[in-house]
Amino acid sequence: MPDGRRVGPRQVALAACAVCALAGTGRSAWQLATHPHRALLAYTLSAVAAVIYLGGLLLLAGADRSVRARRIAVAWCGLAFGGVLCTGTLALLSPGRFPDATVWSGYGSGYGYLPLILPVFATVWLYGIRTDRPEPIPSGSSGSPVNPTPARPQRHP
Repeated sequence: MPDGRRVGPRQVALAACAVCALAGTGRSAWQLATHPHRALLAYTLSAVAAVIYLGGLLLLAGADRSVRARRIAVAWCGLAFGGVLCTGTLALLSPGRFPDATVWSGYGSGYGYLPLILPVFATVWLYGIRTDRPEPIPSGSSGSPVNPTPARPQRHP
């Protein structure tokens, strides 16, 4: 990118979460507004998924601020993953309840399995971030650390 910013796992997770939130919101709003009687359970689950992804977007955005924030974001990943698995399995076992697809039906197949992959990807990313950043080492006028630790002598047998 021209301004020197990198695209890393955080940005990928946030973008994926935003896509799922927008898709769930648009899908459920349209379906509930135009024909709610046809598949109320499916459309309501899409609305629930949208709310979960909107919350996840906020949680993932602040996950690197503290250990507590990271833990809450990991819990969100479990909730999202559980929702995909439960809804996907229910849709397979009871297709009559899901005459129309939801964000999570087919384990997110209508969205390229993004709803299934996102929580796993985000969990891996969350366990890799550091929330306990060390304080910077003060430097002297020469740029070297003040009171450096002397190197240990090496012993040779």
